[in-house]
Amino acid sequence: MNLSVKAKLGYGFGALALVVMCVSALALKSLGTSHNDFQTYVEDDAARISLANDVLDAANARAIGARNLVLVGAAERDAEKAAVGQAHAKLQDTIAKLKAALAKAGAATEQERKSFAELERAEAKYGPVALGIVELALAGKRDEAVGRMNAECRPLLAALLQAANTYIAQANAAAAAEVKASEAHFASARNLLLALCAASLAAATILAVGITRSLTRALGAEPADLGRTAERVAAGDLNPVAGATHAPKGSVLASLADMQASLARVVGQVRAASDSIATGSAQIATGNADLSQRTEEQASNLQQTAASMEQLNSTVKNNADTARQATQMASSASAVARKGGEVVGQVVATMDDISAASKRIADIIGVIDGIAFQTNILALNAAVEAARAGEQGRGFAVVASEVRSLAQRSAEAAREIKALIGDSVAKVENGAHLVADAGTTMADVVSQVQRVADLIGEISSSAFEQTSGIGQVNDAVTQLDQVTQQNAALVEESAAAAESLKQQASRLTEMVQVFKLAPGMAHA
Repeated sequence: MNLSVKAKLGYGFGALALVVMCVSALALKSLGTSHNDFQTYVEDDAARISLANDVLDAANARAIGARNLVLVGAAERDAEKAAVGQAHAKLQDTIAKLKAALAKAGAATEQERKSFAELERAEAKYGPVALGIVELALAGKRDEAVGRMNAECRPLLAALLQAANTYIAQANAAAAAEVKASEAHFASARNLLLALCAASLAAATILAVGITRSLTRALGAEPADLGRTAERVAAGDLNPVAGATHAPKGSVLASLADMQASLARVVGQVRAASDSIATGSAQIATGNADLSQRTEEQASNLQQTAASMEQLNSTVKNNADTARQATQMASSASAVARKGGEVVGQVVATMDDISAASKRIADIIGVIDGIAFQTNILALNAAVEAARAGEQGRGFAVVASEVRSLAQRSAEAAREIKALIGDSVAKVENGAHLVADAGTTMADVVSQVQRVADLIGEISSSAFEQTSGIGQVNDAVTQLDQVTQQNAALVEESAAAAESLKQQASRLTEMVQVFKLAPGMAHA
């Protein structure tokens, strides 16, 4: 049967425990029997013997007290009476206790019971006689008391003492028999225990030898050698285990050797891997450091870009505000231009009215000029007629001369006014043409101003959309800046992790260096 060490030890120590339990149970049983025998002897036999001796003592004390009561004087009678009373009471109480002990004792012999019955009968006869002698002595009947003492008391006392001694002898004999039986039981139990101890010792020896051999085969070497080998492996010495080639297959030593070989291979692989990890972590740390620097530069550039976008956003907002103001001003200018066009139209109409009035004045001046011409002719005719009249027409000639002079001046004034009116009419016509041109130009201006207002409105709308777009771009740049800063923080954390990995790899390399490998296993 191929049992494990645990099972072998369990079965072996279980068998020993079973034997010990059997021996212990037998020993406990023997001890219990001996205890019961001893308890029976002490509580039953020895107690009854002690009570029987107390009966003897009490009977003697009562007899001595009765005798002393007869012999002493009156002064000492009370003390002796008390002594007799105490002895009698003790005797009765002791007999009652002995009777109860006999009734309870199952091991009491029939002879013992008969002897006690004889003792009770003797006391029943002697007790009244002893008390009667006490009464006679107390009554002063000394001679009668002495007579009864000699005649009745002594024989009855002798019978009582004989019965008590007989009971004591029989009780001692019964106790001796019980002691002898207990000794025989002790001898039998002792011999059985000795036999069981011898058998247990033989079984323990057989089990110890068997378990030792089994453990030796299972261990493959002494536990101390295994401990030293394990200590060497624990200390990092992974050189081949000495004596492992001769160890039984499956033993602890063989398994320890297999473990050492596997551990040596693993440590060699771990050492090579730790070197690779150290190199890779160093490269990662360097790359992360460069990446961290570039990310910081990118974050700085993004911050500058964000600031520029903020300024551009502010400028575009200002342009949008200016465009809105320009739109408002263009709208106002368009309204003013339209009003100007209307005023120019009114001026053109007024100039037309002025031109018509000037022509009308020119016509009136022409009429006045004609009237002056006719007046001049009439004055000339009047002068001619006055000259013809001579002296009578001289005054009329003077008047005609004045009228002619006035007509000439009126004609000159009319010609001058006509010239002025003609010039004014020409200028008014020219002004009317200019005002008409101004009206046309003003209409064009109004149209162009309206077009400019529309363009400025479109520019304002585009500027507003551009402001919104730039705001979105600014938000995107800000988010990109935040993401870049987060990336920079992550890169720094990654660099720190890479540096920590590098340190751990170095630490792992140092730890692996503790192991001592056989030649050729360092880079397995």
